[in-house]
Amino acid sequence: MPADPANPENWSGADKLAVVLETAALNEEQLSEYCRRKGLYPEQIARWKELAIAGNESSRPLSQAERRALKKDRKTIRALEKELNRKDKALAEAAALLVLQKKVQALWGEPEDE
Repeated sequence: MPADPANPENWSGADKLAVVLETAALNEEQLSEYCRRKGLYPEQIARWKELAIAGNESSRPLSQAERRALKKDRKTIRALEKELNRKDKALAEAAALLVLQKKVQALWGEPEDE
């Protein structure tokens, strides 16, 4: 519970966010009950939620070092995805060869180990 339960508008941002998270899954009736217990108004919680969303959407420009790191990470991801695709194709080819080998053995009755 926040330091000043009498005045919710003076609560810290963390306390307001905690209330928003606690009430996120509540229906209207449950929200009203929650507000009565905590001495809040549903409008306050709705406003806090809007502020939390707006705060999350505002972002500062990336610094030069952050842009370089992001570019490097993207390049690494592309290389790893390319390698993964190559390995997936090789695995699919190996699986197809094994299936064909088993079919040939079944048709011709060749012994597995010679």
